[in-house]
Amino acid sequence: MRVEPETDAKAKIVYLPLDERPCNYEFPYLLAQGTDAAVVRPDLSLMGRKKKPGRTEELSEWLEKECSDAYGAIVSIDTMLYGGIVPSRLHHRSAADNEASLQTLRRLKKQNPRLKLYALHLIMRCPQYSSADEEPDYYADWGRELFRAGYIGHREELGIAAPDELRELATIRSRLPENVMDDYLGRRAVNAEANKAALELVEDGTIDFLVIPQDDAAPYGWTAKDQQKVRARIAELNVELKALMYPGADEAGCTLLARMLNEMNERQPLVYPRFSSVQGPYVTPLYEDRIFGESLKSHTMAAGGLTAHSASDADVVLLVNTPGETMMEANSQQHPFVGYQVMRNIAELAEYGHYALKRLGKPVALADVAYANGGDLQLLKLLRQKGMLFDLAGYAGWNTSSNTLGTVIAQMMIYAIYGKTSAHLDFLALRYTEDCGYCSAVRRKLADGPVKELGYDYFRIDGQRGQVAGMVKKSLERFVAEHVNGCGVEVRITDCHMPWSRMFETGLSVRAVWTESAGTEGTGASLADEDEAGG
Repeated sequence: MRVEPETDAKAKIVYLPLDERPCNYEFPYLLAQGTDAAVVRPDLSLMGRKKKPGRTEELSEWLEKECSDAYGAIVSIDTMLYGGIVPSRLHHRSAADNEASLQTLRRLKKQNPRLKLYALHLIMRCPQYSSADEEPDYYADWGRELFRAGYIGHREELGIAAPDELRELATIRSRLPENVMDDYLGRRAVNAEANKAALELVEDGTIDFLVIPQDDAAPYGWTAKDQQKVRARIAELNVELKALMYPGADEAGCTLLARMLNEMNERQPLVYPRFSSVQGPYVTPLYEDRIFGESLKSHTMAAGGLTAHSASDADVVLLVNTPGETMMEANSQQHPFVGYQVMRNIAELAEYGHYALKRLGKPVALADVAYANGGDLQLLKLLRQKGMLFDLAGYAGWNTSSNTLGTVIAQMMIYAIYGKTSAHLDFLALRYTEDCGYCSAVRRKLADGPVKELGYDYFRIDGQRGQVAGMVKKSLERFVAEHVNGCGVEVRITDCHMPWSRMFETGLSVRAVWTESAGTEGTGASLADEDEAGG
């Protein structure tokens, strides 16, 4: 039986984001517009900024106040404990500190037993490169070595390390400062204990559903070993159906929102995936630790749905644009591997999507995961030629394949309930503008040209709203005019800023305006994406 919302018109859902970037702070909020849920967020001033942690004590007080009369809550445990995703890699907290802070969740459920409490809690990542942009300062000098020490060390434990790997490991161990290794592994241990403590809250019914995503995953290494420990604890507590672990991070707020709206509306949608390549489900994406087909099942289930074996059985058709073989970065698509040209068929994918829309009458969405960190510009062209861009139930093509999956699955499931709202059209417009326009066409071109000529670089520009932000806005206006507008819709960019004063992400306010009498104007929206190499 459906539990009716206790507010007058809309169910109140309290949302504590993973951090302040638009992909976490804005996406779920915007997806909830036009639904029967009202998402309540903390004031942005409480959320911190990049390496500066959010105000955790005030955020916990805010949570307790807002959840007292809420239908549901979606809580980032990393924000509650550490102040955000980047601070979770920098803190000096103890396991006892975390255990005390987790009692906040028990208090939420005690004061409001009817509260639907969903949570997300990351496994700490281990990037493969040396950069301190989002890691401790020593990662600039020792990041690659820390990753390789974990990767090869894990393979050594399993007895599968090659001789040259063992020689490399010996060299790393002789050079890597002891204090660096102690600090890094000590923090990993504290975070892993918090992961396991959160599972106990699932077991006792405090948390109704938990996702444990990991970004920058690999099949071996520190993150893979932590996964094994957490997976074992999931089995020990018998919570396999209430706690899911899979690649991802910044899409998790969207995923849990879709799950909550599906539950409110007593739905468990069936999703039929149609691939551009026969080998697509078996490709292991960049920055991830398993083949794509397995991640797809996890993301669909986490959002409250299941995969279907045919379009006729499905509630929604998900077009999946994968590589035919090895995945490339989106900024390299002007010169793709041969496999992109001969081991997949995006023309057939576009034609099938049009068929499913017009002949089958099914909602059709598109997960654009052919490239990492941006959409497929060739496929965008075909969708525009077919007049499909603003008929889709969802589109995403940003950052990792799992970031894309969680975003588009949430959008299409919400569309399946509430239909083509103005908020839905705005979100589509933003995804085309950002994922294809900024990530694939504009970002690297500007960074390697005009931005460098001004004396800046990829990780350091002239603030959130400087000259670079102005250049981004102008470039994107040209892009949408040439590649998106048409079919009775015009995309208007009303604002652009650079949230972390670097080139990786941009924050946009975009509207989809119908230029034909059949449509209505959209509402404003503000979005952005996440760190390259995982999120």
